[in-house]
Amino acid sequence: MRIMMLNQAPKQTKGDAPHYQSARIEELLNGYASPGTKIELDFPDDFEGAQVFKTIGAQNMLNGLHHIMEAPAIIKKIVWAADNGYDAVIQSNTFDPGVEGGRLAVGIPVIGLFQTALHVGATIADKIGVIVPLDSHLPYTWRKIRAYGMGNFVTDIQAIGIYGEKVQEQKEEIFDTTVGLIRNLVEETGAECVLPLGGALIPYIVDPADLAEASGVQVLNTKSIGIRFTEMCVDLGLTQSPITYPKAKISYEDFTRKAEQAS
Repeated sequence: MRIMMLNQAPKQTKGDAPHYQSARIEELLNGYASPGTKIELDFPDDFEGAQVFKTIGAQNMLNGLHHIMEAPAIIKKIVWAADNGYDAVIQSNTFDPGVEGGRLAVGIPVIGLFQTALHVGATIADKIGVIVPLDSHLPYTWRKIRAYGMGNFVTDIQAIGIYGEKVQEQKEEIFDTTVGLIRNLVEETGAECVLPLGGALIPYIVDPADLAEASGVQVLNTKSIGIRFTEMCVDLGLTQSPITYPKAKISYEDFTRKAEQAS
């Protein structure tokens, strides 16, 4: 089984940040997969507007605008994956950018980690606490939860308040802060399991299993859940419903050509 784990943004031409080395991440992701499954980390092509992510990220103001800008390039790459032998695509970003559009374009499973992990959480518990990296994620995350129809399951969303290029150096601070948030979500809001968003922090820097051991609460690993769910879909021949996501007859070239100029 061959699954593409698709990044939200184009690959940096000057190399990955220290905490996001592609080879290390790909090795981690394949460790979550079953024998016979290959997870391949890939990236959308560069596009006008890609700089928005870096600009608002440098201000710790990741409010969802970058995900709107990224969606066309992500969808284009999903179509390419379907044409090039992949059995499924997982959007690696835990806020599911481009997933809805991708499902309208291809027949292979297109999996969003946030939506998948939310439903897993609602299967094993009645109440879910959510953790995000930054305060700017809070309103955007609530909108996503309402769009998924899962608002009744979420007790609260709380922010770690740590992000940026040097997060690897702040691993201990991220861990301690997150453990405190988990305990607060349980004690103050009644959460029965916790879903951490922002894969660049959890699980890429801090392991959810370590957070669960320290807090005594189940902490969902979005990446491992998404990979195993995708494997199940491929094994069972499941994909997004063509009734829910009707598709036109389109080709990859339709995503690469500009509209013909009217004469």
